Amino acid sequence: MRAFISNPVDALIEILSYRFMQNALAAALFSGITCGIIGSYIVARRTVFLSGGITHASFGGIGLAYYTGMNPIIGATIFAVLAALGIEYTDRRGGIRQDSAIGIIWSVGMALGIIFIHLTPGYTPDATGILFGNILAVSEGTLRAAAVLTAVVVGVFAVWQRPIFYAAFDADFARSQGVPTALIAYGMAVLTALTVVLSIQAVGIVLLISLLTFPATIVGQLTSSYRKITWWSAAVAVVAGVAGLAASYQMNVPAGAATIFVLAAWLIVVKLLTLCFKHTSRSRLK
Repeated sequence: MRAFISNPVDALIEILSYRFMQNALAAALFSGITCGIIGSYIVARRTVFLSGGITHASFGGIGLAYYTGMNPIIGATIFAVLAALGIEYTDRRGGIRQDSAIGIIWSVGMALGIIFIHLTPGYTPDATGILFGNILAVSEGTLRAAAVLTAVVVGVFAVWQRPIFYAAFDADFARSQGVPTALIAYGMAVLTALTVVLSIQAVGIVLLISLLTFPATIVGQLTSSYRKITWWSAAVAVVAGVAGLAASYQMNVPAGAATIFVLAAWLIVVKLLTLCFKHTSRSRLK
């Protein structure tokens, strides 16, 4: 365990003195923004396990990439996008319920990933970093792709947040008002898949679903405005990512797990405070 640095400024200066920590901080920023914004849509639409299905399906692409010598990010992207579009299609046209489609794609993706990794000749890749994340090993190429995706996600929600809101909460009403709900659903599925792939190194496949759902759930305890939930979720995810990275540096623990622990603690505190506030308000009314 590292010597604890009591001064936050000194700690920040020390952290930023290393190039790999600068990359990790940038990764925490980009993944926090994209996961916070996309997560607000997922939570509003009540398709939390859709992100879980996409996340675990991407493991099949990672395994195939290792087996064929391809870039793991490319393999994960192909599998994640196909899984996202497949889940949406089967839900709309295939006659299979979405939860069933998610369960099938989830398990098949994981099974394929395990098989391909074990069949990979020579050195067997370590699946620990894939499953639980290794934000300190994020590459420059991944950072550039994450920066582009972050700009796209922010731009899409800044311009089309209202129709996305309508499609998420009441697709039938939105469709009656001329909102292209199918196009929005497929487009958001692709953005979710890309967010998942480029955030895997930050927290890992196992914990990524938490980074997508915790921020929106926390902010949702304080406001019912979808616009506020969207943008404040991004802020909460970014702060939690930086806090998790700092805790990882100080205590020598995985950054992804530390980030999720911070979010879980915040949710508990916020929930307790809101319950106390409601109790106090009811007591005053009596």
